[in-house]
Amino acid sequence: MTQIVERTVLFADLRGSTSMYETLGNTDATAVVTQSVALLARIVAVHEGQVVKTLGDGLMAVFLAPSSAVAAADDMHESLERIGTPGEPGMSMGVRMAPLKLQVGLAHGEVIEMSGDLFGDAVNVAARLLDHAGDNETLATSNVVEGLDEWVRSRFRSLDRLQLRGRVEPVHVHLFEAVRRFGDTAVTAFGDIAPSMPEPEGIRLIWLDLNRIYAGTSLPVVLGRSPQATYIIDDNRVSRSHARIDWHGGTFQLVDLSYNGTYVRFDHDPEIISLRRGACTLHGSGMIGLGAPPSEAASPSVRFEILKFADTQKQFPPEFDSQF
Repeated sequence: MTQIVERTVLFADLRGSTSMYETLGNTDATAVVTQSVALLARIVAVHEGQVVKTLGDGLMAVFLAPSSAVAAADDMHESLERIGTPGEPGMSMGVRMAPLKLQVGLAHGEVIEMSGDLFGDAVNVAARLLDHAGDNETLATSNVVEGLDEWVRSRFRSLDRLQLRGRVEPVHVHLFEAVRRFGDTAVTAFGDIAPSMPEPEGIRLIWLDLNRIYAGTSLPVVLGRSPQATYIIDDNRVSRSHARIDWHGGTFQLVDLSYNGTYVRFDHDPEIISLRRGACTLHGSGMIGLGAPPSEAASPSVRFEILKFADTQKQFPPEFDSQF
């Protein structure tokens, strides 16, 4: 029977299994992935959701209300973090030795239920949000956030409108600020919450002849090979959605979204920081290597420079091709 209903769709994807097979071997790695996906499925059931299908290293689920889906996503992150701590019962040693990273995408709207599967725009959007999610991040659409209680809604931070793969209209996306429960201090997915800056700043990005300036209020900016990326780098080593620059707490945060990694080298510092689905704060100026370190010859590297908003207006004439 085919019917149209309003639901919240959840896609969960586990990252890190490829390297796990190399580290643990096929048998142990398969056990890790199988047990982890089974854990996610149990969490869906606890929050009165339904698993529509498993997808290799993840699953697709549906919920009647956004609040249940968000609670399930939060529980998923917490549970995967917990099983990586010593002494947690019920999981294999491989799980505790090599916990996987989790990405979650949430969208709410009308879906078509047909032959045990789901179809529709909310399904497509939830799946595409995974392209823009970093490790241990949950991204949700405005329709999800608007259906939450005020306290839960306050844990979401707007990333503004993102262009999703295969979709003409951009989507307003929000990041769920997950609180780390097993550390000494509360931190977000991007690190310690920094104090607000008294004035906004801009960031200049330069790759070949592509020179752009973005104000903090106009972020996020997605760097990638896709024609739908905000800042397009046409190089085969660059993923379609390779990295994301956010404005958060008065700082610019770079988040790696790729399989090949993102690298950062600050000026006057020879050390190269490797981001593998991680994040770092950008300051001063330097180079961002996409898929290869900026020290490698002919690597696709973007120069960045953090600028005071007032300084950018003084430095560049009106015809300068900038984004504000």
